[in-house]
Amino acid sequence: MLNTQLQIQRLQYSAFNRILISYLLLVSVFLCLSFNSFAVTSVGDLKSQQKNEILFNIHAYYVEDLALQQSFESSQQFEALLAQLDPYSKYLDEHELEALFSSTNGRYTGLGIEVKQQQQKIIIVNTIKDSPAAIAGVQMNDVLLAVNQQTVAHKDINQVAQMIKASDTATVTLTIERGNSPQAIYFTLTRSEINLESVTSSLSEFGIGYLAINSFTNHTLHDVARQITALQSHYGNPLTGLVLDLRDNPGGTLQSAVEVSDLFLQSGTIVTTKGRFYDANQHFRAKKGDILNGAPIVVLINENSASAAEILAAALKDNHRATLIGSQSFGKGSVQSLIPLGNGNTALKLTTAKYFTPSGQSIEGIGVTPDVAINQSTLSQIDKVVIIKNEQGNDDRPWSRKDSADPLLLKAQQLLTMK
Repeated sequence: MLNTQLQIQRLQYSAFNRILISYLLLVSVFLCLSFNSFAVTSVGDLKSQQKNEILFNIHAYYVEDLALQQSFESSQQFEALLAQLDPYSKYLDEHELEALFSSTNGRYTGLGIEVKQQQQKIIIVNTIKDSPAAIAGVQMNDVLLAVNQQTVAHKDINQVAQMIKASDTATVTLTIERGNSPQAIYFTLTRSEINLESVTSSLSEFGIGYLAINSFTNHTLHDVARQITALQSHYGNPLTGLVLDLRDNPGGTLQSAVEVSDLFLQSGTIVTTKGRFYDANQHFRAKKGDILNGAPIVVLINENSASAAEILAAALKDNHRATLIGSQSFGKGSVQSLIPLGNGNTALKLTTAKYFTPSGQSIEGIGVTPDVAINQSTLSQIDKVVIIKNEQGNDDRPWSRKDSADPLLLKAQQLLTMK
């Protein structure tokens, strides 16, 4: 989930003197399930003034010009208004707002699982390193069946988050279905503070660096630059190439995606955003300076690469700076702005713009298309140059932290060693 500093724009409008608005890119189908993160919030108790403030902001800044009523006679009417918005827009109470800021700073208190909803099932996409879920043995592709013995059947992700939040103890029991196992598996997890590792890296003796960006947080730009510098120092020379792994990266902040893109580009458009109000229309261009001095890049993407990850992938692809390998990305092409409400303890997360790749394309509902399509779950009939070298006794093994049978990594190293 989850800028080197949150990009803050000051907006002026007649009803209020000033408001701080932060551009965020968040994907609602992915969620680090925690005690206080992204739960369903009842808006029934909001006062009339709060509802009017929300209505004003939707009128002024929502990406589409909706025909909205001017007042509400019942909570049902107000909830019907919110239902007209896209799934990325919602009211955040103080707990949700605090959780959002914590996640953009790379930490939160919770279980450490990322999930998605697919065909009415809640599926584990990833477990955070050293989190309660990872330590207990929860695995990718596990299917969540129940929380504290209460079924999650026919519930969406927000409702599942609410079930976890509603637990009045520090421990949460998850019931998991795994593969073809005939019996369910039970995990009793204790919530703890989790520090999200934004970037990890390793080095092949070919001089090719491997960099996995797990999310885009306030620290990602610094972490990417630091890790690349460390790889180059360890190798003793400039890197001969870089594999940039964005698989299962659910996104984060727009500013972080722009800044990381700029690390690898000498010039050109990174991304443009378009909305109904003036400041929603932005054109981000790269500044001179490439941290790799032109060394080739291969980017790995899959169906869970979303939002900020798609901005980076598309920027490098469209500027002919990288080759993309993998499968079609998620397709989340909208920008959310965080609009504080009242005294700032609550906020409206509102879609205020859509973003477009350097080639002018919207990826909303479509995704970014790789240059080389490889299904991650099956080993393609790819060139075996790397494998043959390893069988001949060469110690240049492809990144010991990864499975050597990973078809995307094998193809990436093949392409980079041939350049």
